[in-house]
Amino acid sequence: MRTLVVAHGSAELYGSDLQLVESVRAAVDDGWDVLVVLPVPGPLAARLAAVGARVATAPVPVLRKSLLRPRALPGLVAAAARAALEGVRLLRRERADAVYVNTVTVPTWLVAARLARVPALCHVHEAEDGLPRPVAAALTAPLLLARAVVTNSEAARRTLGATFPALGRRATVVHNGVAGPPAPPAPRVAHGGPLHVALVGRLSPRKGTDVALDALALLVARGHDVRLTVAGSTFPGYEWFEDGLRARSQEPDLAGRVDLLGFVHPTWPVLADADVVLVPSRVEPFGNTAVEAMLAHRPVVASRTQGLAEVVEDGVSGLQVPPDDPHALADAVERLATDPALRARLADRGADEAARRFGTRRYAADVRRALRTLVEG
Repeated sequence: MRTLVVAHGSAELYGSDLQLVESVRAAVDDGWDVLVVLPVPGPLAARLAAVGARVATAPVPVLRKSLLRPRALPGLVAAAARAALEGVRLLRRERADAVYVNTVTVPTWLVAARLARVPALCHVHEAEDGLPRPVAAALTAPLLLARAVVTNSEAARRTLGATFPALGRRATVVHNGVAGPPAPPAPRVAHGGPLHVALVGRLSPRKGTDVALDALALLVARGHDVRLTVAGSTFPGYEWFEDGLRARSQEPDLAGRVDLLGFVHPTWPVLADADVVLVPSRVEPFGNTAVEAMLAHRPVVASRTQGLAEVVEDGVSGLQVPPDDPHALADAVERLATDPALRARLADRGADEAARRFGTRRYAADVRRALRTLVEG
């Protein structure tokens, strides 16, 4: 049996975390002995164990843009060197046949794999456009150590190519595979209450939660009875953003219309209770939450940005709007609020498209193929 060591930078249950579960499931089903190494304990560990992986924790620096400041660099380099050496020891102890690095945030594992002479694949879930070139190069350069690179969207592949053209040319696009709800979703029936709008995702500026609140205020000002439910928590250090959302939601025009639930898992009940689902991201390399909404048989309004533009086809499987534009977002929701037939049509087509294009069976086959190519050439 071949051994695969998988490295990941989080132990939570958001998009790239849950995608890792599908990747590990595919590897285990293909006969790999899989060891997943996480930087900290967390709920992801149980999910990985449930699909047949061994799980360990090892403290490694998780690369964030904030760590690339001059004063932070010496400590980062020292921690990365220690982590790389520990990684080499682990790979040799496990007699690893391959390394699978999930996201660019734990690049020390690519260094460890190269030093241990173990072939490595990096699965990229990021598409950081607009970064200063030195920062983009620092974040991307470790991928040059990988034997294979997979991106979750064409947008992510283009971003790599903009920094290092060779990476863009050799990267393979594998769209995410998203599991559907545990039971077939019921169509949302007409009701006499307010329009229920949902947003699932991290509380962060890049996810556009503030844009959704501004759009809600515009809809209320136009006379619409609408409520917004937000399911998600924030990264450490971004508490200020959550505080701002809570303060905005308590202002007179929105008071009583916004529910900030915090982290929710699973999110299917939130989606089932929605008439419309918003994905107003400013930056989104793929957009698992858009696919989940489609699989939940709910009409989606998504930003026309990066990977979301590949997931949602405007007017066919959902509606697209410019990112960071609350007026356009409000217009799209208003259009759906006043046209139940359009809501039903987009929900039907969206569910079909999501199952066909972003199913877990197709994804598992792509992951198995990538791993076999990695070790067999």
